Amino acid sequence: MNKPVLVVMAAGMGSRYGGLKQIDPVGAHNQLIIDYAIYDARRAGFESVVFVIKHEIEDTFKKAIGDRLSKVIEVKYAYQELTDLPEGYTVPQGRVKPWGTCHAILAARKVVEGPFAVINSDDYYGPEGFRAIYAYLESHPDQPGCYEYAMVGYRLGNTVTEHGHVARGICEEDQEQFLEKVTERTHIEKEGADARFTEDEGATWSHLSGDTIVSMNLWGFTRSFLQEAEVRFPAFLDKTMGENPLKGEYFLPSVVTQLLEEGKARVKVLRSSDRWYGVTYREDKPVVVQAIADMTARGLYPERLWDV
Repeated sequence: MNKPVLVVMAAGMGSRYGGLKQIDPVGAHNQLIIDYAIYDARRAGFESVVFVIKHEIEDTFKKAIGDRLSKVIEVKYAYQELTDLPEGYTVPQGRVKPWGTCHAILAARKVVEGPFAVINSDDYYGPEGFRAIYAYLESHPDQPGCYEYAMVGYRLGNTVTEHGHVARGICEEDQEQFLEKVTERTHIEKEGADARFTEDEGATWSHLSGDTIVSMNLWGFTRSFLQEAEVRFPAFLDKTMGENPLKGEYFLPSVVTQLLEEGKARVKVLRSSDRWYGVTYREDKPVVVQAIADMTARGLYPERLWDV
């Protein structure tokens, strides 16, 4: 069995943040958020990482991240391009938006040969999630008639920002902590220790407990997921070309949900009590910087992550 690898979705340009936030330092010695993710992943057991990027940011990304990290972990690249479509399909005129998270994962299909975990490049996940997902991937190959996947769930209260709204995948699970459904809520705001969401631009709001389990895109899959995602991509395109050709996105949780509904896969919901940090808005950065400084002071991380 191939050892699990880490796939990092890094093609986004950080539109709400206002720049290429993947290369904005948060550590005292110019460490980036991705440095802490790779550090945690490596000590959990991952020995190889695949960065999914765009060709437009390739030189900048390699100079700031890839070339440096290649000295401490095996680094490979995959490229998410609008034109990476099945035979017979073309990019709609005027489309500039990427095809979504599942399309980003598909970009890695030629370099991922076994089980893999998926993360966002601009999120801090904490060490607990990486340990849990790596251990699960190592010990849970696909079973006859059922794919074995996993995701790390976080408390919603540990993932919201003070500075605006966020999108989160709200998870429902059965008594054995297998995922039943992920519902995307695209406008969630902090409300004390809890949160609230709206589906009508703020006309009405619904309460969400801070203990609600949410997906932060820390998933674990066998290679079967890439095969399923590729097979299902044309059906998504057929629907999107007619309904929303300029902005429709092929979301990773949507494919997971299809597989669950069809009984072809099951997804174990693992848990992390770590606080998630991300820089969705520029105002979030000081919070992340302080959190990293505090964790470094407590000894969770060395002052300098790499001796390179």
